[in-house]
Amino acid sequence: MGRVERLQRDDGNTIAYATTQAAKEGGLTPTVVFLGGFRSDMTGTKAVALEAWARKTGRAFLRFDYFGHGQSSGRFEDGTIGRWLDDSLAAIDRLTKGKLVLVGSSMGGWLSLLAARARPERLAGLVLIAAAPDFTERMLLNGLSPEDRATLEREGRLERPSQYSPEPSVFTWKLIEEGRNHLLLDKPLVLPCPVRLLHGQSDPDVPWEYSLQIAKHLDAPEVVTTFIKGGDHRLSTPSDIARLIATVEELVS
Repeated sequence: MGRVERLQRDDGNTIAYATTQAAKEGGLTPTVVFLGGFRSDMTGTKAVALEAWARKTGRAFLRFDYFGHGQSSGRFEDGTIGRWLDDSLAAIDRLTKGKLVLVGSSMGGWLSLLAARARPERLAGLVLIAAAPDFTERMLLNGLSPEDRATLEREGRLERPSQYSPEPSVFTWKLIEEGRNHLLLDKPLVLPCPVRLLHGQSDPDVPWEYSLQIAKHLDAPEVVTTFIKGGDHRLSTPSDIARLIATVEELVS
């Protein structure tokens, strides 16, 4: 894997990242940027597999950890959608050049759409894997019992068991309130590039129908949605990875 480096932020925090430089013949093709999910990091199966593909094919590639995630500094509980978007834009602006294909997984799909809206001139394509825009409002808050919601509002935080980690997931009221500044699915989203949505139909976290809602809201030159029967939330099996790489390669080429 690529050597982990640090991007200094103005507030003294650092963002951990790793880059793969393009070979000369691949220098004119877009850089692929991977944006991970809530509480995940840049060492996940999809990010590492894409990095290996980039090295093999001579493509430029960037993976990084948001504030409070993985090897970056900061407390996870202090993070918000706006902060993680700011990290994403800083990484894109300072560590890449030219056109981009953004690959966003789960919450990273939300951040990819927000980044695409903020930097439309740089976009060559978007790949969204079980994308979860607006999840703080539509899934998290709407899925809470009245008791849990009261606890979250009263105490400012709520712990829930995680099926992906022995540590519980921590949700803060600040995350939900600040997330309201970045909601996307209340109006059409105009994008200048083709979009590919991949979603497993056995996803326990983000229902596959959610990708249909996203596709309906997108005003883009081309939107293709692919559903994987039996696919889970992570879509990290060998066949899932092969499909992801083929999808990214299509947009990069």
